[in-house]
Amino acid sequence: MDLPRTIFEVIDMRSFSNLWFWIALAVMWSTASHWVIGVPWDLVLRARRKGGAQQQDVEDLARIYTRRLLFIGRVSGTWLMGLVAGSLSGLWVLGFWYGIQFCQAVFLLLAPMSLVALLSLRAARRIEAGEDTGEALYRRLRAHRFTTQAIGLTSIFFTAMWGMFQNLSASVLGN
Repeated sequence: MDLPRTIFEVIDMRSFSNLWFWIALAVMWSTASHWVIGVPWDLVLRARRKGGAQQQDVEDLARIYTRRLLFIGRVSGTWLMGLVAGSLSGLWVLGFWYGIQFCQAVFLLLAPMSLVALLSLRAARRIEAGEDTGEALYRRLRAHRFTTQAIGLTSIFFTAMWGMFQNLSASVLGN
C-alpha cells in the first residue's frame, strides 16, 4: 500500500476544499488583528484601563516595533517592495491566468497581508512623528487595528466566495 497515494485520496489536496487552508486563513487574520504593530491588543486595553506600568509597556513596545519596522523599510524597503510585487504578480499570473489553484490560494493569503504591511509602515511613521504616547498612541493603534480587521473581513469574504466558486466548479466539471 502506497501511503502518500492513500493520503491524497483520503484528503482532498485542492486548496479551497482543504480544511488546513481555512484554518491558516483564520489564524493569520486573528494574529494580524491581535498584534497591532507588535503590540498585543489585550495589553493596549489593559493599559487604557489601568495606565501606569502597562501604559509604559505599550509605549515601549510601540517604540521598539516602530523603530524596527521603519529601519527595515528604510534599509531594504525598495528591494522588499520589488520582491513582494514580483512574487504577487507571479502568483496572480500562475493562479488566475493559468488556473493553478494553489497559487490562487497563496495569492489570496498574501495580497491582503501585503496591504496590511504597508499600512503598518504608515502607522509606524505616524507614531514616530509624535503619536507615541498616551491617548494619541491608543487612537493610532485602534485605527490601525480597525483597518486591519476591515481588510481581513473583506479578504475572508472574498476568499470564501472564490473558494466556493472553485469547489462548485470542480464538482460540476468533475475535476
